[in-house]
This record gives sequence, C-alpha cells and structure tokens, in this order.
Amino acid sequence: MCGGYPGFKLICSSNQTMIELPHKVKLNVENIDYTQQTIQLSDPQSCLYKHIHNLNLSKSHFKYFDELVEYYFLNCSLSVRHEMDSYFVRCLSTSTSQVYAIPSYERIRYLPLYSCTKMFNVSLNPSYTYYDYVPNINSLRLKWLEPNCKDCESYLYFANKVHCFAKNKQGNNLPYTVKFINAGSILGSLFFILLVSAVYHIYDSYVLKKAKQAIIEKFLEDYKALKPTRYSYVEIKRITNNFGDKLGEGAYGNVYKGCISKEFSIAVKILSVSEGNGQDFLNEVGTIGRIHHVNIVRLIGFCADGFKRALIYEFLPNGSLQKFINSPENKKIFLGWKKLHEIALGMAKGIEYLHQGCDQRILHFDIKLQNVLLDHNFIPKISDFGLAKLCSRDRSMVSMTTARGTLGYIAPEVFSRNFGNVSYKSDVYSYGMMLLETIGGRKITEDSEENSSHVYYPEWIYNLIDDQEEMRIHVDNEGDEEIARKMAIVGLWCTQWHAMHRP
Repeated sequence: MCGGYPGFKLICSSNQTMIELPHKVKLNVENIDYTQQTIQLSDPQSCLYKHIHNLNLSKSHFKYFDELVEYYFLNCSLSVRHEMDSYFVRCLSTSTSQVYAIPSYERIRYLPLYSCTKMFNVSLNPSYTYYDYVPNINSLRLKWLEPNCKDCESYLYFANKVHCFAKNKQGNNLPYTVKFINAGSILGSLFFILLVSAVYHIYDSYVLKKAKQAIIEKFLEDYKALKPTRYSYVEIKRITNNFGDKLGEGAYGNVYKGCISKEFSIAVKILSVSEGNGQDFLNEVGTIGRIHHVNIVRLIGFCADGFKRALIYEFLPNGSLQKFINSPENKKIFLGWKKLHEIALGMAKGIEYLHQGCDQRILHFDIKLQNVLLDHNFIPKISDFGLAKLCSRDRSMVSMTTARGTLGYIAPEVFSRNFGNVSYKSDVYSYGMMLLETIGGRKITEDSEENSSHVYYPEWIYNLIDDQEEMRIHVDNEGDEEIARKMAIVGLWCTQWHAMHRP
C-alpha cells in the first residue's frame, strides 16, 4: 500500500513504488534511508537523462545529496565517437547521431566538436562508472531536511508544514497537537494581513517591470541557437569569488575578474544601468554573441537572472590601448612604433569585419582607445557593443533619433545632418580620431591651449607632419618617423568632415 504526506507521496504502479517530482517526473524508488533522510531513485526506462533536464527540485522538499557538476550534452555525428568515447551516452544516441555528456571541468576546447550541436545543460551529482567520466545513467540520490524523521513517533500536517512529535513515556501527543493548531492559526492570520498590505507594493514594483522582463526573455528565446552560455546570478558570484577582484568601472557598471577553470580567466561586467527596455544588453548579446573574429572580443556568456544583467568576456591581461599610446607619461611602457602599427592594422581589420564580413552590417558607434583591449600578445580586440546598430549591407545609411558615442570621437554627421547621413563611415571617423590620439599622445577631450576641442586635434597633427610646427612626437629613428607619418596621414584621411571623402 502506497501513501505519504504532501510532497512525499509514493505511487504504486505495476508492483513498483514510484514518486512524482516537479515537473511531472516519475521515478522508481529503489531505497529510502530514514536515518540519513535520503532516497535512491532510478528511471523506469533506464535513461535518467531524458527526465533530469525537466527536473526542478526548487519546488519540492528534496535537494541533491552531493555537490553538483554541470554537464553539457552535445549531439554529434558518428565520425567523432571514437575520439570522445569516454563521454558517450548510449541511451540518448540514435543510429545517425551520438550524444555525449561533457563535464564543465573538462577542457572542452581540445575536443573534436566541429560536427556537434549543443542540446542542453544539466547539473548532476551522480555516482560514476568505471570510466570515471560519464555519470551513472540511471541512479539519483536525493536528501530531505524536513520533516526530521529520526526521533518521531507521529506527525501532523498543518499550514503547509509537517510537524514531528517526539516520543514520550505517556504516549499522549494531543496537547502538543492543540498547541501547534493554535500557533498555526495565529501565524496564518498574521501572514494574511501582511500579504494584503504588500499586494499594492508588489504590483507597483514587480508587475510593472514584468513587461520589460518579457522583452528580454523573448529576445533570448529567439537567439537560443546562437547565444553563448547563460549563467545564473549565483554562478556569477561563484566564478568571481563573490566579486572579490575588481578590474575597473564604467558608465554602465563594474567589471570583475573571474575564473571558469584554473586555466581559463574571464572578465564579468555587471550592468547597473540599462537604457530603455534593456536595449544596451540586447545590443551586446545580439551582436557580439553571434560573431567570431581575432580582432573582436569574445563573449563567453551572459546572465539575465530576474532583473540582474551581466556580460562575460574573455579576460585580456594587458587592458586597453589607452595606457600604451605615445605619451611622455608612457615612456616606460611604450610599445614602439612597429607594434603600434600592427595594432592599428588589427583594429582596421576588426572594423572591416563588422562592416563587410557579417550577414548584416554592425555599426559600433563607440570606437575609442578605451574600447580596444589587448591580449597577452598585444593583439587588439574591439569591445563594448552597447551602442551598436544593425543594418542591411545594401543600405548606405541608418536612421538615428539621438547622437550616440563618446565626445571627441563622434563623427560630425551624427551631431548634425547638415554634414550628411549617418552610415558606417561614422565608425571610420572614430577610428581616424583614435589613430591621431595614439600618435599625438594627448587625450581627445583634453582641455589645453593647443587642444581646446576635438575639432582642432586633426589640425594640430596636420601642422606637425607638414613641418609648420616643431615635431614633438617621440621617434628613435627614421623608420619610426615614417611609420608615425603614415599613421597620421591615414588618421587625417579618415577624419574628413564629409563622409563620402573617407576611406
């Protein structure tokens, strides 16, 4: 005969004891240990993975017995099985494809995944097979905390809780039962009053924000096949060691260093300000999340947990190009003109890819030194796509209601349509201003007698290379001077006021 208290009810089916867990996951009960308060479950079809993806223990009285390990389930062609046989999941595979369960601690980048597609992620705490890689397919051990059944003689289910009555010599538990009922009535009335008083506040603070959340969720669903890995906010706190290593801060939030594994470091940007309906977050995930280029920073994943937003990038140890430009303050860390020339070429290749290499043109609208990051080999990578816009490749212009970008780098047509229409040539202008700033060593927005506004910066560089002013750019030899002159000419060419004259 099967039965039990709510949340612990057992089902009798074909001489087999079963339990139903959220959401409608029915598993066989193999063993129950009331002393340890654990239950051993298995799948009737000997393939627990078919159900574990839908299992939601947060709505039950149970939790996993041990620490969880996240597994990535990949559907691959038959050609890769002999290379990843240790991770093979037989019960999910077919005659035309093979399924593999890759643990999150595995260095997945070294596996032959070129003919695989991601199915889903699950977190498990199973026992292991003799391979010591793939978890046991049909065994799951769970634990419960309440009720504590070790020293109980009888139980009372009241107010959504199971109460345990300890054994006593008289064996009379009735007074305790009455006390629990009276206490439950008082607590229930108090809870109802608090609930009614909080309804208006909940409606005002949460329901009105629900529309914005729905927009985010719809976007993430549309990009489900393309998007990077989605992390929960709890996982973000774990991989950043509770935000213990702060790298910097900007207008839209702070950036922290984290580690997915011992070998792989990441940078996590926590978004504290979100424009409109989270448009900056959508821009970042929707643009950089779908592209891969050596000169574009890689988006590893993101967090959209409730109203919390975070973006996870590859960690670039050398920081931004800002601290390596040709400046008197930077003489000790100046990279040299040859390396600056290589970085300028890398940036140009990255911008060309955004404009010409994708299905849709990606207009960055915030090209500047702070948004060019350098890896350990000083290879430049363009970052921060929060202001980006998409347009078809056959269109030469885009519509804009307000100016966007950083003062000093913004093209004239973005401020005023008297200079023409806004197009991808606006990024070319910003690139040119960045080149001039790299050469001149002054910040574009620096307020000085010679550089009171970004409009005069190109004129100052022009006078330097035209020998109308004393050459105050640090060079060591004639070859360096030729590189600096070439970069200056390209920068001036890119910063012409009429977009049609720019390269």
